[in-house]
Amino acid sequence: MLLGYIDPSVMTYTIQIVAGVGIAIGAFLGIYFRKIKKKVSKKLNIDENKNKEVESDDIEIKK
Repeated sequence: MLLGYIDPSVMTYTIQIVAGVGIAIGAFLGIYFRKIKKKVSKKLNIDENKNKEVESDDIEIKK
């Protein structure tokens, strides 16, 4: 099989396309993983924050 000349810009675009698709798939899976995890946690009554301390949002201004 004889390979012809491949312009460097074609390879650059190809790498960018592959990276972009990989990032998009990762973002898609991350978003839907969180949504599914949230729904399952609600169904099973699992509260991730039950043992965490929560600070109030009150701001004190001292004169």
